[in-house]
Amino acid sequence: MSGWANEIKRKIWIRKSESENRRSLRISLIEGIPANILANLLGGPLQTVYLTYLGFSAFHIGLVLAVPPFALLVQIIIAFAMQSWQNRRFFSALFGIVHRTLWVGTGLIPLTFTQDAWIPVYIAVWLVCMISGQAGGVVWTSLMADVVPPSLRGKYFGIRNTIHWAVVCVTLLAGGQIMERLPGTQGFIVLFSLSAACVIWNGWALTRYPNPPFQRSESGRSLRMFARPFSDRRFLSATMFISVFILLQNIVIPLFSYIMLQVLDMTASKVTIVIMLQNLAMMFSYYYWGVLNSRYSTNTLLLWTFPIISAACAVWAGMSILPALLVLIVVHVLLGFGQAGYNLLVFNFLIGDSPKSERPMYVAVFSAFTGISGFIGPIAGGWLYDAANNWPLWLQTYGIVAIAGVALLVLAFAVAPFVFGKRKQSRASETVVEWN
Repeated sequence: MSGWANEIKRKIWIRKSESENRRSLRISLIEGIPANILANLLGGPLQTVYLTYLGFSAFHIGLVLAVPPFALLVQIIIAFAMQSWQNRRFFSALFGIVHRTLWVGTGLIPLTFTQDAWIPVYIAVWLVCMISGQAGGVVWTSLMADVVPPSLRGKYFGIRNTIHWAVVCVTLLAGGQIMERLPGTQGFIVLFSLSAACVIWNGWALTRYPNPPFQRSESGRSLRMFARPFSDRRFLSATMFISVFILLQNIVIPLFSYIMLQVLDMTASKVTIVIMLQNLAMMFSYYYWGVLNSRYSTNTLLLWTFPIISAACAVWAGMSILPALLVLIVVHVLLGFGQAGYNLLVFNFLIGDSPKSERPMYVAVFSAFTGISGFIGPIAGGWLYDAANNWPLWLQTYGIVAIAGVALLVLAFAVAPFVFGKRKQSRASETVVEWN
């Protein structure tokens, strides 16, 4: 009799566990929808429109774009702090709500400060906003790695990314039309009001996440915990290569919207449509990258993504003989396809090669190196485009980007195979996704 009772209890526990997993996956899917709506109403090309409205130069815009990767450095501090935290759900929600509330708060700057203070105040608020966002990122990544069963990660995140990028495409199209029909102050009032509603929706969803127990580092909170990733030669060599690659690409890629709006003099609606095509390419290709990842190793597929992203920059040279809009469409489709693969695979590689107990520090060190590169790149790009005002027009329109693309292709074909070509993953592949 007791055997039957134990069997019934076991089945009830399994069903309860399955039900909890399903609820967790559903909440994660829902939470990302308002996060992506807000990020694309206030970020991307529409952020560039707002920054130019506030009087930002190319250098200032480059500085703003450099802040998010610079803020990744905070993840090292958070990785240490997490050794004392048990409630990852609380801190993920706290950092996420602060991050998005401050972002929406930048819309009040023209109403509360004099015009000469707009640029420094925006940059200061943006810095705190991004520090909070990146702090939440490492907590969220650790949480999701435990919440999503390993057998479902590839399929689940492929579906999640596809749905969220569909939301991104619709948001960009709607945002561009709003700014086209309501240019200036009226349009920004609508964008920031919608984003404020998304903060409430997203905050509710963040508090609904599960809160599984956290496995602390075997090294405790000592410096040995920080040193662990640096003793892993495979991890370190890949991190250094990716950091250099990001440094070069971020000189130009984050400024694509600026070039289209200010140099090529395109309207906001046209720019958002072009960016929407990039996001459509990302949305559809996430699934195919996931399918490819079931057949080929993560390292092999990463080797494919680097040339695609590089080509998206080199193809700008086509503007010398072809219509600019046609070239931009090809550029952004290539970029979307390449970035989808990179986003899906680089963290697959990172998480798959990191021990569970040390995962927060591996993520933090990777983020720190790539963050420094990402910080320097847009600042250098912004300075370059300010200086290019007196240079030949072809350099401003496509020359700088194409030259960067050629340099990236050299890295992709001459260096990347030595870093990733003969590597063997020592742990089971696990797919995660960027924090939204």
